[in-house]
Amino acid sequence: MNAAAGAEARLVAARALAAVFDQRRNLGDTLADLDRQLGDSRDRALVRRLCNRVLRDYPALEWRLDQLLRKPLQRKAREIHFLLLLALDQLIEGREPAHAVVHASVAAARSAGHHHLSGLVNGVLRNQQRRAEELEAQMPCDPALRLGYPAWLLDMIQHDWPDHWRAIAEAGNRKPPIWLRVNRRRSTPDKLRLKLADNGIQAATSPHFPDAIRLDHPARVSSLPGYAEGEFSVQDAGAQAAAALLELEDGQRVLDACAAPGGKAAHILECADVTLTALEVDQLRAESIGQTFDRLGLKGRVVTGDATTPETWAGTDRFDRILVDAPCSATGVLRRHPDIRWQREPGDIEQNARLQARILDALWPLLAPGGLLVYASCSILHAENRDQARDFIARHADAQLHEADLEDAVAIDPGRQILPDSLDRDGFYYLRLRRMR
Repeated sequence: MNAAAGAEARLVAARALAAVFDQRRNLGDTLADLDRQLGDSRDRALVRRLCNRVLRDYPALEWRLDQLLRKPLQRKAREIHFLLLLALDQLIEGREPAHAVVHASVAAARSAGHHHLSGLVNGVLRNQQRRAEELEAQMPCDPALRLGYPAWLLDMIQHDWPDHWRAIAEAGNRKPPIWLRVNRRRSTPDKLRLKLADNGIQAATSPHFPDAIRLDHPARVSSLPGYAEGEFSVQDAGAQAAAALLELEDGQRVLDACAAPGGKAAHILECADVTLTALEVDQLRAESIGQTFDRLGLKGRVVTGDATTPETWAGTDRFDRILVDAPCSATGVLRRHPDIRWQREPGDIEQNARLQARILDALWPLLAPGGLLVYASCSILHAENRDQARDFIARHADAQLHEADLEDAVAIDPGRQILPDSLDRDGFYYLRLRRMR
């Protein structure tokens, strides 16, 4: 990679970080918009790696920058601010030669029109090289700073998980694996593993997850053999538990609420010959469900509608099984989406809980007597999981807890919590309720 290309990639990364922190934009959406500025796939990969590293270590990098600057940068120099954070992280990581990091960062500053600040960039980074050990020794022992979390969120995790909080926080900073879910209608884990091996891609099956294989190394999934033929999808092993918990049988009527992008809905159709309704409030996201079904060779009904107002889309339909994949803080998937921790605010958790309650109360009457509802979230916070479940059961006398044996999950009364990194899965919460009348 030449210096110019390295400078361009760093500038794109700085602009992506500015969008995450200043506009609360999703990193994936931001990078999708910015990727067209980079013609080289290696540059795009570099941008993602650099952004994710900064997002995981943001408080410590901010602290270092404060020590190295004589005075804070002006607001109009936000690109330079994030260019410096990116470069500081690279210097600490030591993966690239320090002189190359400094040169590319200075070039990026000039490319962005900040010629007058290029000397500052050079000076700050040279100062970091001189003071690296000193700054490391002086850094405060504050857990939020050291672990890379906003203090309010780490406080919540500590409160909810006093015996596990540090392990949870550390798991959120690890590089996630790539799990595939094999479409059992078109292949098997062993067949797919052998097909991948024939193409030089190593993967492993799991004794814990019947439809899953885990890639040994990251790969562009859409280019893997079998993807275009619908033989597999990308889905974390924790998310793959949902279909089994529904106790599916041929002929059942099943509702998957909040279904986009369609991974759990597709898994349901792969497991049994059911009549499935996949519900999604957003039209574009609903279209992505249909595209998922088409690629996998599955047939399901996709409905655009609001789960809190079933009278607008359900008619007289009643369901034997309902999956409520609830909107939540997504605090169980921070290792995959480190930007989430900086997009959320304390009030979001309470707002999520209110919406979850409205969805559950609205959908419960659609469940046929004797039917099973599975409530799922990719959160680790009790307000969105355990407390939500307790409140719902208290409101509905006809809801009977139907606990499941979920391997290596914590029983939290009611429901089961998969903690992040348990059996190399993301964090998920599951609750099963049977309607008694």
